[in-house]
Amino acid sequence: MNHLLILPILLPAVVGALLVLAARHDSVLARSFAVASTVLMLGIAVALLVLASDGQVRSYALGAWPAPFGIVLALDRLSALMLVLTAVLGLGVLLYAIGGWDQRGKHFHPLFQFELMGINGAFLTGDFFNLFVFFEILLIASYGLMVHGGGGLRVKAGVQYVITNLVGSSVFLIAVGMIYSVTGTLNMADLARIVPQVPAADQALLQTGAVLLLLVFAVKAALVPLHFWLPGTYANAPGPVAALFAIMTKVGAYSIIRLYVLAFGADAGEAAWLAAPWLLPAGLLTLVLGMTGVLAARSLGQMASFAVIGSMGMLLATVAVFTPQATSAALYYLIHSTLAAGALFLVADLVAERRGAQRDRFAAAPRIAQGGLVGGLFFVAAIAMTGMPPLSGFIGKLLVLDGVRASAHATWFWALILSTSLIAIVGFSRAGSFVFWKAYALPAAPAPGYRPDGALSFVAVGGLLACLVLLTAFAGPVHAWLELAAAQLYAPAGYIDAVLGTAQGVR
Repeated sequence: MNHLLILPILLPAVVGALLVLAARHDSVLARSFAVASTVLMLGIAVALLVLASDGQVRSYALGAWPAPFGIVLALDRLSALMLVLTAVLGLGVLLYAIGGWDQRGKHFHPLFQFELMGINGAFLTGDFFNLFVFFEILLIASYGLMVHGGGGLRVKAGVQYVITNLVGSSVFLIAVGMIYSVTGTLNMADLARIVPQVPAADQALLQTGAVLLLLVFAVKAALVPLHFWLPGTYANAPGPVAALFAIMTKVGAYSIIRLYVLAFGADAGEAAWLAAPWLLPAGLLTLVLGMTGVLAARSLGQMASFAVIGSMGMLLATVAVFTPQATSAALYYLIHSTLAAGALFLVADLVAERRGAQRDRFAAAPRIAQGGLVGGLFFVAAIAMTGMPPLSGFIGKLLVLDGVRASAHATWFWALILSTSLIAIVGFSRAGSFVFWKAYALPAAPAPGYRPDGALSFVAVGGLLACLVLLTAFAGPVHAWLELAAAQLYAPAGYIDAVLGTAQGVR
């Protein structure tokens, strides 16, 4: 049994508890524990990525209870990739937060660790029940992070966020209950084995449960028409929290990819590719609405939020083609869009902290401190988010356009991706003009109450943007690895055998 598989969940759980019990009144100790834990988590995630790169799927049975009866974790290329992405983004956000944001409210660092625990658990779990459990862990932690620092707008957005996700959790339980009533299992690998054998009389109940579950994941991924919670939530959240939330929409995307390829894929009989007719039009509509929102936004935070919605639309519309080529392109774009969105939210916070009462709104304000450096970071983040060359967003869109060529809807893909890219360029240009260019027509004046940021804030943003540069420079080998990950997804026998194929449920 390789105990390395449990560490991405166990480490933040233990450190989060220690922070609450022993370091809640000592900011230096809390920061030291949090950074050490996140750095170690990144090292563990990289080790697991190397382990998964041999193409073997590994499972871990907690308590040595055999699957499908016990709790199982499963590691393949996709889950290992998501662990590394979470750790990289988490470390960047944490470095930014310890510049002062973590002291604006209570228990930031324990909540941050529990958030990472929930996200990592969602990527590793092999059954529905624990997917629900980890969803609730990350959501409870995100509630606290969302209202960190207080404020009326933040609390109002937090209440909307809580209500939306509570409804989603209720639907999740109903959907899982319907699927369990037909199949008698909550284990994903076991479900993939049983779904093709479900008799025609039970297909309606099975497929209704699967569609309801797709609805839950669509809420997490902010797909139209279930996207309404995201702009207000992300735009009003603390800057570093909004940046961390960039990975949370990907939890919904990961769940869709995992379930609807593994259990409702080509071998699912009457339920094969159940998600495709719903996911494709919703994804394309989300792309259009999100990028139109970029053009209509009135603040940097709001613009970044709509850019996240648009990027999720393109990602999931590409996934909905359900071919290895399209999925590998979608995974490359998933990495890019997560890092780019995280960097953009942090840049928006750098601007807001320097503009006084105007914050990050598109309104006239004096030149800001370190305006040249902040403006340069915004320019690079904008290039990345709009998919302009030479950064990885441009490569990602080319891969998507190539990956969907064989689709019957290729014309729609090409037309909407190219047109919404132009809309996004105009929207980001407008934002840069308001916030940076037009400010030079006004006399420079320090924002009331502004305190200069430490170097860590710029290191965090620069580090995320540097990751995008590396993703661009190594696009060839990265995409080749992602093609193997996609091929592994579309050959589910390996996953099923790894979880169910041994007496102990461990391989």
